[in-house]
Amino acid sequence: MARVQTANAPSGFRVKLDERRGELSILEIDSWIASEIKAISPVVERLMQLIEGSQCVRGEEPAVELALREAVNNAVVHGNRMDSRKLVHVRCRCELGKGVSLIVSQQGPGFDPSRVPNPLAVENLEANHGRGIHFMKSVMDKVSFKRGGREVRLCKGPAHSPRTPLESNSSSR
Repeated sequence: MARVQTANAPSGFRVKLDERRGELSILEIDSWIASEIKAISPVVERLMQLIEGSQCVRGEEPAVELALREAVNNAVVHGNRMDSRKLVHVRCRCELGKGVSLIVSQQGPGFDPSRVPNPLAVENLEANHGRGIHFMKSVMDKVSFKRGGREVRLCKGPAHSPRTPLESNSSSR
C-alpha cells in the first residue's frame, strides 16, 4: 500500500509524495508565483532541488532546468507581461521509471505557437529574443502548447544509461 504525504511548502508550493516500499515513486508539485522577474530563479531552483531529489530524470536535470526556466520566463515576461497581479502556475509530476512532466500556465492572452519565427532563420540570428521555445524543444522529449498558448507542457523521459564500448562488445558475442 502506498503512503501519500502532502506538505505545504513556503512560497506557494504544494508537494505530494507517494512512497511505495520505502522508496519515493511519485512526486507531485504545484507552485504559484507572481509575474515578476525576481520570482523566476527561486521557483526554478526549488523545483529543481525536488526534481533532482526524486531521481526521476537522473543525469538529465540540466536539460529539464533549461526548459523549465525558459517556460517560466516566457510565462512571466511574454504571457503575463510582468503584471505582478497575474500568477504563473507550475505543475510538476516526477515518477520513477517514467520521467518528469511539467505544465506551466499563465493568465495572459496566450499566443499562436505556429506564428513564432524560426530563431535559426538568417533574418532572426541576431535577434535578442525568440529562442526559448527552440531551446525547450531541443532539450525535452515533448513540448506542446494548450489553452490558446497560455499553457506549455514539457515531458522528459527517464535517462537511459549509455552502454560502454566494453558492454556493447561483450553483449554482441
